[in-house]
Amino acid sequence: MNADGSGLRRLTLEDNVRHFYPSLAPDGQSVLYSGFREQNVYEIYSLDLNDSSVDRFTDKMGVLTAPEISPDGKSITFARGNPNNGRFQLMLMGRKGEGADNIPQIFGWDPTWSPDGKQILFASDRDGLIQLFAVKPNGKGLHKITNLPAMRGRSDWSPDGQFIVTYSGEAWNREVYIMNADGSNARQLTPTGGNSQGPSFSPDGKWVAFTAYFDNYGDDHGCEIYIIRVDGTDLRRLTNNDYCDYQPRWGL
Repeated sequence: MNADGSGLRRLTLEDNVRHFYPSLAPDGQSVLYSGFREQNVYEIYSLDLNDSSVDRFTDKMGVLTAPEISPDGKSITFARGNPNNGRFQLMLMGRKGEGADNIPQIFGWDPTWSPDGKQILFASDRDGLIQLFAVKPNGKGLHKITNLPAMRGRSDWSPDGQFIVTYSGEAWNREVYIMNADGSNARQLTPTGGNSQGPSFSPDGKWVAFTAYFDNYGDDHGCEIYIIRVDGTDLRRLTNNDYCDYQPRWGL
């Protein structure tokens, strides 16, 4: 949909097949997403926004989620889940799915690139409680970013690389937080009471899109997409559907 909520249109057309974790390519011409193939197998697909053609990039590697193209358009990071032990491993592959391999010893989920492509932000419980960490694509320079309670995962970097948004809180009491890129000065961004989650920065860094239940609190199917300015003002609702709208990712 357009950034003001207009022009909503459906991209994936297979009824009763789960498609999720969409992310727009840096050039705005395609969308990556994870799609169900069979039990314990989710593949990564790319949909061309110009002709609606779909390419599958992976082949029975496991539960693959959260694909995202690097800022230079050359690589894709994603998470591979092992259904036998529930663990997720961060992965890298080429732009067309070639050369998929582990980022050595980096276990976690919901990876997202820094704007300069030098780091990957991700969630992990490697130290016990779930927190955000950052690492170089070669697996070096691992360091912890956040120290928040009841973290979940989905996060994003501001276009200038100075800020991070994520969400934290117990079920039905989650809030979006904004902080410096090193994790300092974390503050709640969203108004209390919306069970807000899954944030994404706008390309100009002035807005954050996220999922919330301000108008349908307590309804499992009542989440909608909202936007808010990075100073916590001007909350706006973008969607109005009888199903749950979630995991927004802003693009060009």
